[in-house]
Amino acid sequence: MLLDLIQGTVFAMRLKPVLGSLLVLSSSPLVSALLTANETSQYVKIANDRLAFSVNKSVGAIDFLTLDGQDLLGSRSSTAVTPGGATGNGRSGIGPYLDCYCTPKGSYTPGSIDATYTVFQGVDASQVRYGGVVMSEVYPPTGQVLEQYWFLRDGETGLHTFSRIAYHNSTTPFLRNLQEFRTLFRPNTKIWTHLITNDQLAAPLPVPNPAAGSSANSTTVQDATWYLGNRTGDPYVEQFSDYFTKYTFATVWRDHTVHGMFADGSDIDDGSTFGAWLVMNTKDTYFGGPLHSDLVVDGIVYNYLVSNHHGDGTPNITDGFDRTFGPQYYHFNKGPAGGSWRELRDEAVKFASPSWNANFYDSVAQHVPNYVPTSGRGSWEAKIVLPKGAKNAVAVLAQDGVDFQDNVLDPAAYQYWADIESSNGKVRIDRIKAGTYRLTVYADGIFGDYIHDGIIVKAGKTTDSGRLVWSPESAGTELWRIGTPDKSGGEWRHGDMRDAQHPLHPPEYRIYFGAYDFIDDFPHGVNFHVGTSDEAKDFNYIHWSVFGGYANFLRPQQVEGHGEINNWTITFDLEEKQLRRTNLATFTIQLAGAKTASGNTDVFNATQAYNDLPFVVAVNGHELEPWIIPYYLLSSCGVRSGVVCYQVSHKFTFPTRYLATGKTRNEIILSLPYNATDYESALLPRSVYVQYDALRLEVK
Repeated sequence: MLLDLIQGTVFAMRLKPVLGSLLVLSSSPLVSALLTANETSQYVKIANDRLAFSVNKSVGAIDFLTLDGQDLLGSRSSTAVTPGGATGNGRSGIGPYLDCYCTPKGSYTPGSIDATYTVFQGVDASQVRYGGVVMSEVYPPTGQVLEQYWFLRDGETGLHTFSRIAYHNSTTPFLRNLQEFRTLFRPNTKIWTHLITNDQLAAPLPVPNPAAGSSANSTTVQDATWYLGNRTGDPYVEQFSDYFTKYTFATVWRDHTVHGMFADGSDIDDGSTFGAWLVMNTKDTYFGGPLHSDLVVDGIVYNYLVSNHHGDGTPNITDGFDRTFGPQYYHFNKGPAGGSWRELRDEAVKFASPSWNANFYDSVAQHVPNYVPTSGRGSWEAKIVLPKGAKNAVAVLAQDGVDFQDNVLDPAAYQYWADIESSNGKVRIDRIKAGTYRLTVYADGIFGDYIHDGIIVKAGKTTDSGRLVWSPESAGTELWRIGTPDKSGGEWRHGDMRDAQHPLHPPEYRIYFGAYDFIDDFPHGVNFHVGTSDEAKDFNYIHWSVFGGYANFLRPQQVEGHGEINNWTITFDLEEKQLRRTNLATFTIQLAGAKTASGNTDVFNATQAYNDLPFVVAVNGHELEPWIIPYYLLSSCGVRSGVVCYQVSHKFTFPTRYLATGKTRNEIILSLPYNATDYESALLPRSVYVQYDALRLEVK
């Protein structure tokens, strides 16, 4: 039977009154014995036999959430928001809830300005009862529509979520960019003890957690980054790092499935363990493709639907903008005393598939604007002949005609990707929104990408692109390469290298950049000799213009140096036969990220000298035409614990007569402008910098 709304008294904040009201609901002949929905003037509450939640109408957020009687949120509280401090609006003990950086004033949490609520109830295609609610608010100054949807099914212990933003205003057709759009599970309770990004990265929560506004015995060293090394007895410091930042636990979207928090039972009466997880069961309504990376957990469990933390573009909010993100699934589960976070996470990973619960999403599509049901989707397949040496290949379908990193240019565009079978090159993607797509293929070990525009996917059909041959880009005979072309700058010093000082051994790039002193590591600068130098020791993961100063805890005075910081030297030897009958050399640089004076905002700042960054290469004293890295292709990457950010590349060409053979050693100098800094409104380093993916020299 369909669920009926029952008007009741104000929803109490504590567990016993809630359970009592649910018993009243379940005694009604009009309400399912397992799933109940109730609305009052102050609350909407929905529950099944295990999970109960309530949306507080005064704030537009869930402020009551229990699993098997255990309170998962704690009491609602507020903390003053300070620059570089706690994330978001400072409220905790709430969530999942919607938050954005999307109004002319910037950050905003909808739900407190005359929001309306609609409760949904029904039986889905699998004959399972569900209840749901949408919070809808029209932001008065602009008319923006902001909506958050929550759905609960019988037999499940999680919430299916959708988030929508719409703007219709022909008078002011351009409002601003959609800089952040996210949902957050933000508890205020001591039960949560561990942060988990994936099956390889987890750590105890700092106690107290500065990201939650508890800054006792901590020192702010950078935006949302703290030094905790003077603490004693803090499991995070003992096991993971002396520094804590919300960026440490960020991850790349390509292979990501589930992240969240774990309660080890130490603050639970019977010792039971609990998990709170964000399951990325669909990724097609995010932006930036498989290379997008973002925050996932820091004491808050995030679902970052849009952001430019690591330099990806963000869509513009213009007249007619109307996009619904999701579905994603917040899963909550319980384990026995002494159980591990891996067991609970493994349970959640089972739901990380676009086909999971597809019938349910089709059933609720009538309630969710813009959601594309199965009837509007098709499939695509192909057999791709990969270049020799290609590993870990992936096929990406995204906005036609543009780099998938820039698919924000069409706010209606969706994105999909899948691994290519290494044995036979086969790839298939299902549940694709009908439309026209660009196919991009990239792989570890191969410079450049394979691109094929005009892939048409029709609803209810399978598009077979047949046999596609990827001929890798080549500018002649390869003389040498440094690094692995894999869209990552992790192979260098302080990149993927594991921290040897803490038992959990996190990758060094995930720790605050200032923990590694470039001047101590490279007192004479970077001098790398091809064939003998070690990439993991002799080539740094960030190429700075200056080092130290603003936002550098251990070296607070900026050092410009005498050319040994901004200039890096690569040397190599060649034999005469390698250049015989050649006249043109091509030097390829692929960057995993670059930061200019525009930071990661892609906004040209006329007061700054290095919005567009000149990158200079000199070959044996011959200075080549500079590569001007434009302001709109930038990222704040390494300082935010990243080695995979917005990718850019360039090919320098020069006559092979610039090169020497025999006993004369060749020298290539990679140069950033000397003493090139910018203004930073946040507590972040002012130096411009680049991060290398791979470099290659070819001749023909």
